[in-house]
Amino acid sequence: MELKGKTVNFLGDSITQGSGASSQEHFYCNVLKEKFGLKCANNYGIGGTRFARQQIPSIESKWDKYFASRVDEMEKDVDAVVVFGGTNDFGHGDAPIGSFDDRTPDTFYGACHDLFKRLIEKYAGIPIVVVTPLHRLSEDNIQGENGRKGKDYGTLKDYVDIILEVARYYSLPVCDLFASSGLQPNVPVINEKFFADGLHPNDAGHAAVADKIGTFLLNL
Repeated sequence: MELKGKTVNFLGDSITQGSGASSQEHFYCNVLKEKFGLKCANNYGIGGTRFARQQIPSIESKWDKYFASRVDEMEKDVDAVVVFGGTNDFGHGDAPIGSFDDRTPDTFYGACHDLFKRLIEKYAGIPIVVVTPLHRLSEDNIQGENGRKGKDYGTLKDYVDIILEVARYYSLPVCDLFASSGLQPNVPVINEKFFADGLHPNDAGHAAVADKIGTFLLNL
């Protein structure tokens, strides 16, 4: 799709909000806007938020504004929508993974269905691009950061695979950063060059993310 002069909504977590970058001009949304000539990059990133609805409220209430709950607040007259999240569901979300048949935001599977369906209903005919999470340090720890245990949770890759599976069901295009961003913080040289803390990209990382997502949009 042509990007010059277009308006894109970006729905996400702290990475979309700009964490790790040194200033607003280095947020990946703003880098993408400038590099690809967007008219407007609407940033709907809220740090700490997840696809799924939290079962036990967070200390900060804004963290519980799960993705689908914010769709109604987003600008409707746009040319594309980008959804980038899932890492917090792995990292500190308490909703179980669930199963493909779930349709409520109380499991990760259900939250993916709920979010994608709400976006399709609001933005019918407009490109909706799903972006998989970046790699992060300790991504194979199935206990996450909450000491969670058991089959109800999994590795970050498990969450990525669910996003891919549900996006495929709705025939939504996926920019698979987990598979092809080149950003793997468990490799020390990559962590040092592209990440602020092993999770959030620094300025160079935001620029890399902007290039990957912008190029993906351009090739739709």
